[in-house]
Amino acid sequence: MQPACLPMRLVRGATYRDTRRLMQPPKEYRPLTAISATAPVRLTVPAHGLAGDWLAWVIGTTGLPDLNREPPRQLPHRVEVIDADTLEINGVSGAGLKPVPGSGQLIYQPPVDLIGATAHLVIREREEGGGQLLELTMGSGITSTAPGTLAVEIDADTTQAITWTTGWYHLEVTFADGTVSRFFRGPVTVEQ
Repeated sequence: MQPACLPMRLVRGATYRDTRRLMQPPKEYRPLTAISATAPVRLTVPAHGLAGDWLAWVIGTTGLPDLNREPPRQLPHRVEVIDADTLEINGVSGAGLKPVPGSGQLIYQPPVDLIGATAHLVIREREEGGGQLLELTMGSGITSTAPGTLAVEIDADTTQAITWTTGWYHLEVTFADGTVSRFFRGPVTVEQ
C-alpha cells in the first residue's frame, strides 16, 4: 500500500489539530432507497454499515445533481450517521428539489480496524532520515477517536518551542499482530 502524501503546516505558538481517516482499499456499495428534499439532505441507506461519521461518495442520483460525486475523480462527502439506515450530508441541500426515490448508490471505503493498534508520527529533517525533530504517539499527541479515525494534536507550547522550519513526517500504525503500515507521509513547514 502506498501512503498518502499530505503536507503538514504548523504555525509557531498555535495548536495544530488534524483528523486522519484510515480506509481499507476495497469499496463498499450500498443502494439508496430514499433521498429527502430537506436541508441538510438525508439519505436512506438500509444497513449502511457505518459506525460513525465517515467519508463517502454518491453516484447515480436523479433530481439532486450536487449530491453526485464520482470516485476517485471527486472528493467524497462527509456523512454523519443518524441511525443504522440513515445518513446526513450537511454540505448539500435538497430543499426545493425533487430527488427521485430509489436512485443512486452510496460508495465508501470501510474504516481500518484500529482495535489493539498503536499509531506513531515522527517528523525528521529529511524524507528518509536525518535527525528526529518531533515525535507523537498514542496518548501523547495521537488519539483514536472512532473506527478508522486518528486525531493528531500538537499543543501551542510545543509549536512555540520549534526552532526548525522544514521537515518530513511519517505516520505509521502498528497492529496487534505486529504488522506495521505507513498510512501518511509528507513535507512539514513551520510558519511564524
